[in-house]
Formats: sequence, C-alpha cells, structure tokens
Amino acid sequence: MAENHIHAELKSKYDEALSKYNCNISDAEVAEAVKKIIAEKVPQNDTEDVKRFMFGSIELTTLTTQDSAESVLKLVEKVNQFAHEYPAMPHVATVVTYPRFTKLVSESLEVEGVIPTCVSGAFPSSQALLEIKIAETGLAVRDGAENVDIVMHVGEFLSGDYETVCDEISEQKATCGDVPMKVILETGDLGSCANIKKASILSMYAGADYIKTSTGKEKVSATPEAAYVMCQAIKEYYDETGIMVGFKPAGGINTVMDALTYYTIVKEVLGEKWLTNYYFRLGTSRLANLLLSELEGREVKFF
Repeated sequence: MAENHIHAELKSKYDEALSKYNCNISDAEVAEAVKKIIAEKVPQNDTEDVKRFMFGSIELTTLTTQDSAESVLKLVEKVNQFAHEYPAMPHVATVVTYPRFTKLVSESLEVEGVIPTCVSGAFPSSQALLEIKIAETGLAVRDGAENVDIVMHVGEFLSGDYETVCDEISEQKATCGDVPMKVILETGDLGSCANIKKASILSMYAGADYIKTSTGKEKVSATPEAAYVMCQAIKEYYDETGIMVGFKPAGGINTVMDALTYYTIVKEVLGEKWLTNYYFRLGTSRLANLLLSELEGREVKFF
C-alpha cells in the first residue's frame, strides 16, 4: 500500500507539471499551422543574410561506425582551414562526435567559438544502465566536451514511466554541471504531436538546456510538425518559468529549403530572441556545402 501511495505521488508530480501546458493538441491542427507558415512565411526568409546565419548554427557531425581518430581529425582540420580560407564567413557552431574522440577534437580545434560536442548516454538507443550513461557523460565532460547530447528513454516514456525518464535526464544533467545538455526526443518514434509536446515539457522540466528532434538513426527524423510542437513547448515553458531552452532540429535536413523551414518556424513561434547560434542549432553536415554553394554562386564541396 505504501509503495502504491509513493507511486501515485510521483505520478501526480509529473502529471501536475504537464497540466500547466496545453498537451491536448491534434496532429491535423499542427499540420495545418505548419502548412500555413511554410506557404506564407518561408519565402521572405530566403535571403543571403539568413543563409549566412544558418551556416553559423550548423553542428558539423560525424557519427558513423567508420569514424576513426584519422577521419575525425580530418574533419577538425577542415574547420580550422575554413576559418583561414573564408574569413568573412561565420564558423560552424560545433563539431559533434562520439565521446571517444572528444579529447582529440578539444585539443585540435583552433577556431575560437567552435564548440567540441559529443553524443552520450548510450546514443542512439539510450538502452544502457543509468550508471553507464552517467560514466560516459562524465568522461566526455572531463575530456573537454562543451555541449553534450543525450537521448530521452523513449521506451519508458511510451510506457508512461515519466519518473524514470525525468530521473535519467536529471542525473545526466547533474553530471554535465554547467556544460549545456541537449535532450534528443526521437520524435519520429513518439507517435503523435501530443506525445512530442509531453516529451518536450518533461525533458525541460528535468533539466534540458536544449531539446533536439532526432538522432538521425531512425526511419523518421526531424519534421516541420515536430519542430513546431517543440517550439510551442519551449515558448510555453519560457512563459511559465522564465527559462530559455534552445532548439535543435537534426536528421533529414537535406536541402537549404529544409533548413529555411526550421528557421522560419523558430522565428514565427519563438521570435527573434531565439535566432542566435546559441539557442538555435542545425544538426546536419551536408547543409554546410549546400549553403556555401548558394552563397558562393557555384558548387562548393569544402566539407
């Protein structure tokens, strides 16, 4: 009986947190709102200034089974070289790797302001013991990670075990300390816009400094609809708490127009305050060459 009482109290704690926000949203309403934004607002953001800004928000990422010290160092050298060859361009925001390469990236980056970032916490599945996730995150921070991306436990969320979901996020944030931590929701696996909204709120409630759409490893990655819901959640959370949380769409950003769509959603839902390369990040590597090509007026394959 006592155990049931404790469980009820814990459940009410998370339900109470969610009750402050509008989670009763329909997929159809979200799709309609996004369609309107894309049709009416995206074209006006198709400018050189916006493209330059977006370049500075790119998180240049390599997360493959073929990654090696040699290949990661080559990527970092490209970032260093870019600063010399394109001095008038903004630099990318971060270089993202697996934790084993964090020290290498941290020690090899020469461009001031490019942030060594790593995925952690049993990325991409989050299916490891919490002790392992904490150890991995702690070692990454020790090795120089200045941003850490973890994955929300999707299975426990879908099972309704919000306590485990929030505890795991909070424990890893405590390990990060002052290092900003992004929580990946894996929105393509959540099943509905209502679930995306709940996952967003719970992640922020548990200590996320950013919320991020996807790992890029599942069938469905970032979508404009997921971005819209997450930005609505960030806005409502800010209105409730005064805390600004960053946003990162990632996975499936294949064209400049894709990126412009996410930029526009952030601008329309959250406003100019979020349009900095701190609060708005783009998780994509192919976009760097695409943006550079459009800005240069010729095909460029630098990265």
